[in-house]
Amino acid sequence: MEKTIAVLRGDGIGPEIVGEALKVLDKVAEKFGHTFHYNNVDIGGCSIDKYGVPITDENMAVCKNADSVLLGAVGGPKWDSCPANIRPEKALLAVRKELGLFANLRPTKLFPQLASASPLKPEVVGNGIDLLIVRELTGGIYFGPRTTEEVNGEKVATDTMPYSEHEIERIGRVAFETARKRNKKLASVDKANVLDTSRLWRATMHKLAEEYSDVEYSDILVDNTAMQLIKNPGQFDVLVTENMFGDILSDEASMLTGSIGMMPSASLSSGTCGMYEPIHGSAPDIAGQDKANPLGTILSAAMMLRYSFGMAQEADAIENAVQQVLNEGYRTGDIMQPGCTLLGCVAMGDQVVAHL
Repeated sequence: MEKTIAVLRGDGIGPEIVGEALKVLDKVAEKFGHTFHYNNVDIGGCSIDKYGVPITDENMAVCKNADSVLLGAVGGPKWDSCPANIRPEKALLAVRKELGLFANLRPTKLFPQLASASPLKPEVVGNGIDLLIVRELTGGIYFGPRTTEEVNGEKVATDTMPYSEHEIERIGRVAFETARKRNKKLASVDKANVLDTSRLWRATMHKLAEEYSDVEYSDILVDNTAMQLIKNPGQFDVLVTENMFGDILSDEASMLTGSIGMMPSASLSSGTCGMYEPIHGSAPDIAGQDKANPLGTILSAAMMLRYSFGMAQEADAIENAVQQVLNEGYRTGDIMQPGCTLLGCVAMGDQVVAHL
């Protein structure tokens, strides 16, 4: 295959971690006979410095014309004083909107080699954690109408959480299809005992469940989900939920592994294009010091191969290489353990390439 990838290195450690992911992709291309073309795009703070905006129209067009997008990280203290409309993070919302990225897939996997890093007791994580949260990304309270007005002499703020049946159905289908590719188990998270949007969410998901009779389906309230993720995370396979609930729960789930440096994510459209990125930030305090953990970005590249390019074998090869590197005791500083070998960002990328 021949694919074009928009490469958004971004700020802080972004250029370092993306560089290692590209090395891995180059090795995959060599091994499996593919060709990957990389189109570089300035985004975030570096774009503000060059052009005065977090992403230009020309660079947005590069993203829209690519087969997929690989992102490092954006932002940092340098740009905290920027006006709200041109902050680095605005570029991410713009890309999501322009590419129609309505589905966020965030896996939470506790690698057995890193079990001691989890804040949970060994008896809780003894069987491992391997779950996936599917979050609706372009609707709900983050995008609904909002007002702040004065009523009877005091300010009153209102945020609205709108959802339509078609928005719920399309994210539901992504979740059911994803569950089919895993362990065929799906839990839908809502607050149907209180919210009208959740009642519509639940009714729409129940209709979909009839079409996916091969998937074990259940409903769970969001507050119970938060508790169960701590009590027994191993019970979950795929979770699907609306925007705000997904934002909160996915961040909670990421901490079960002990390090966000290992966690990839994917944001998908109704087509094959997606944006793939590690869940951590730009970490400006260690930028340029060869200390960053590139594994979250490398695993994000594996997700790109799997979900956008249909290259399951190639994605498996990357994930297996990461497992082997961890098995041999190689660690970056954020996941360092006694008796292991400390590596920098570049050397860790080299190890993954070597195991491919």
